[in-house]
Amino acid sequence: MKRLFALLATFATVLGLTAAFGPQAAAATGCKVEYTVAGQWQGGFQAGVRITNLGAPVSGWTLRFTMPDAGQKVAQGWNATWSQSGSAVTAVGVDWNRTLATGGVADLGFSGTFTGANPKPTAFTLNGVTCDGSVDEPTPDPDAGTPVEVNGQLHVCGVNLCNQYDRPVQLRGMSTHGIQWFEQCYDATSLDALANDWKSDLLRISMYVQEDGYETDPAGFTNRVNALVDMAEARGMYALIDFHTLTPGDPNHNLDRAKTFFASVAARNAGKKNVIYEITNEPNGVSWQAVKNYAEQVIPVVRAADPDGVVIVGTRGWSSLGVSDGSDENEVVNNPVAATNIMYAFHFYAASHKDSYRSTLSRAASRLPLFVTEFGTVSATGGGAMDVASTTAWLDLLDQLKISYANWTYSDAPESSAAFRPGTCGGGDYSSSGVLTESGALLKNRISTPDSFPTS
Repeated sequence: MKRLFALLATFATVLGLTAAFGPQAAAATGCKVEYTVAGQWQGGFQAGVRITNLGAPVSGWTLRFTMPDAGQKVAQGWNATWSQSGSAVTAVGVDWNRTLATGGVADLGFSGTFTGANPKPTAFTLNGVTCDGSVDEPTPDPDAGTPVEVNGQLHVCGVNLCNQYDRPVQLRGMSTHGIQWFEQCYDATSLDALANDWKSDLLRISMYVQEDGYETDPAGFTNRVNALVDMAEARGMYALIDFHTLTPGDPNHNLDRAKTFFASVAARNAGKKNVIYEITNEPNGVSWQAVKNYAEQVIPVVRAADPDGVVIVGTRGWSSLGVSDGSDENEVVNNPVAATNIMYAFHFYAASHKDSYRSTLSRAASRLPLFVTEFGTVSATGGGAMDVASTTAWLDLLDQLKISYANWTYSDAPESSAAFRPGTCGGGDYSSSGVLTESGALLKNRISTPDSFPTS
C-alpha cells in the first residue's frame, strides 16, 4: 500500500541520476532528495524520503545511503523494495514509481529502530552516482551523430523546442542572406564548412518575397529553397525555411503567395525531419491582430501537408514581440495564435537592442515558446561596429534560456553583419581567420562549441 507522511524537519541534498540511454549520447543527470523524520519515540522512528528527478527520464532506479550509527536499522519500508547490509541501505523502485520523468517525484519511506543516536543518513547515491550537489550535463560525444540524427523530428513542448526524446534543445546556426543576391555563398563547399567546421545545427534559408525575390519567379525560388533543404539534410542540419517578408510590412499583402509557397514546400518536404517553417519574417507597421489573422490562415496550409512540422510566427515591430512599436509580449500572451506546435520569432541587433529588449525576452521566455530566427552583432541597419559586450550578453542569455538562434548572415555581403570578408564566397575557404569578419569569428567560436543534446 502507498503511504505518505507529514514532513516535519527537512534537509535537501542533490543526487546524480544515471540511466541506460541510447548509444548516441548521455543525458543530463540530477536529482534532489529530501529526507525527513516524521516521528520518533524511544528506540524507534519513522522517516520519509522524497526523490525528485532533475535530469533526463529514468526507467528503473536504486537509491543507496549509509546509516551513520551502527544501531540504526530499517524495520519496514514502503513504496520501494528495502534492504540493509551493515550500515548500507538500499531502496529499489517498484512498479508504480520505477519510471521518473524529468521533474517526476517518488515518495517512499520506512520505519526503523536505533539504539544510540539517530543521525540523518549520509552518502546518498542513485544508480551508482555519488551526490555532488549539482546537476551534471553530459560530456558531448563527438561521435554522437549529426544534430538531426540525435534529435530527430522536433516539436514544441511547453515553452521549449524539444527533440524526439521530449527534451528541450537549443539549435545554434546561421542565416543566409537573400538567396537572389548571394547564391554563390551556398554551394557544397560552403555548407560542408558550415556543418563540419562551424558545427552548425541549422541553416536558415532566407527567401525574400519582394526585392527581386519569390514574386519574380515562384517556381524557380521554390526549387532553390528545396535544394538547400536537401543540402542541409545531407549534412545533418535543420533547415529553417524563411518566407522573408520585410517591405511591405503587412504579411497579409503576401497571403496568397504564402499559401501557394507553403502548400508546395510542405507537401514536398513533409517526410523530412529537418524542416522548420518561418511563415513571416519581420511584420512592421501593422497590428498584432493582423499578424495573427495571417498566421491562422497560413498555418492550416502547412498542416494539411505536414502535420508535424514546427511553425514559427513573426511578431509585431520587426519581430520584437512589439517592443520596437512601444508594446511588449503581453499582446501575444493575451491573444495567442490559435494553433499548436508553433513558436514566436524574436529578432535583435546587439548594438541597437539592449537591456529593455533582453528584459522582454527574459519575461516572455517563461510564457511563450520563442525562437530567435535572426539577430546581428551590429546595429539594426546591418552595419556599424560590432558590439561585443551586448552580443555576448545576448548569447549568454539565449544559452541560459535554451532559446535557439540563427545569426545574420552567412554571407560576404559588404556590411559588418556578414560573417565573411567581401570576395570570400565562391572560393574554397569559409572557416579560416583570413576570411572571417570580426562578427564571423565570434559566431564561429560560439557555434562550434560542442552541443549537449539530451537523449533518453
